[in-house]
Amino acid sequence: MAGITDHLPWEPQKWTLFTDRDGVLNYLIKGDYIKTWEEFNFIPGAPDAFQKLAPLFKYVFIATNQRGVSRGLMSMSDLDEIHEKMCEEVHAAGGRIDKVYSCINHDEPDPEQCRKPRIGMALQAQREFEGVDLSRSIMLGDNISDMEFGRNAGMYTVFICQDGPPRAHADKIDHHCQGVVAFADWMVELVRGK
Repeated sequence: MAGITDHLPWEPQKWTLFTDRDGVLNYLIKGDYIKTWEEFNFIPGAPDAFQKLAPLFKYVFIATNQRGVSRGLMSMSDLDEIHEKMCEEVHAAGGRIDKVYSCINHDEPDPEQCRKPRIGMALQAQREFEGVDLSRSIMLGDNISDMEFGRNAGMYTVFICQDGPPRAHADKIDHHCQGVVAFADWMVELVRGK
């Protein structure tokens, strides 16, 4: 896949950012789901990172698997409240999230084909927002399923990791950063430098 620099100079009104939620914006709860807003804890600097990213992208979307709903561990209204307050906090920091796409399905059945690495959430964004070009989109995530989602949809993929990307999946990863703050700083420098 062509490198992101092949598409520069950067055109902010042509690019879209898709990002995972857990492990990117907020801390994971190992072995469990975030079921209430009280359990949601932003990774330090994440809202401010979205302030830096907002002018660089035409759209900013969250694409998150949340099967805790279909497992009966939380309600859809619980998930909606989490996302509403998350977006409010990002907005208060000067950033934006244009829409949160959540797949609540199990691996099977998945009638909407939305559970990552399937690309239903990306296709839904294309239907709902004019000008979403998946070949000019970035997928940011901390799981290989995020990278597979991005690759399956034809996006540029950025993997969040502390120790470097796993060699076994190097073919799915175009770039890696230590976190969303580092990603935002990299993007700002990339655009500024070109």
